[in-house]
Amino acid sequence: MLSALALMVLITSGVASAHSTIRWDTISLTFPNGVGTVDAGGSDYALADDLTTIQISGNGTFSGLGEPVTGGGTWATTGPSGTAKGTFTVTAFVRFEPAAGSLPPGFVDKIGNGSDTRSGLAVLRIVYSDGSKGSLIISCHQPVGSPSGIFEGIIATKGFVAFHERVPPVPGVNANRTLFHVVP
Repeated sequence: MLSALALMVLITSGVASAHSTIRWDTISLTFPNGVGTVDAGGSDYALADDLTTIQISGNGTFSGLGEPVTGGGTWATTGPSGTAKGTFTVTAFVRFEPAAGSLPPGFVDKIGNGSDTRSGLAVLRIVYSDGSKGSLIISCHQPVGSPSGIFEGIIATKGFVAFHERVPPVPGVNANRTLFHVVP
């Protein structure tokens, strides 16, 4: 998908800064007793052209250009060229574009205050534990009020491989979901 790769290049070429500290998470979404519950620790997947998958799980914070970043997590790749896994560390903030959106009424947010959640798109630079470098693009489309063009999940690069096809969330499957929070 050349268009998705072109999108990644366009996204990472601009810069915008956030005005607040923002926390990002790959989230776990469960429905114990029928109540939607958001928690840290979920996994998101994206695909490369040869259908190799990358699985990302993590969290961190960013504030703006030149400001310190925190975070990282785990990664695993599986595909035609074999499997690998390790950790990654966020090294730089590139861009964050917040958007409208919120969690549905009644959801339990175990990460932060539900009123502090944000939809949007973040671009971060990362270093993988095997020495390769890349970008992590986190996109959050909350269920209430998010613009239709926002996708939910991640896309990433690792060295020269672009994992440009996000795997969308599927009802009943606890994966491929993200969330941003404004940190008080």
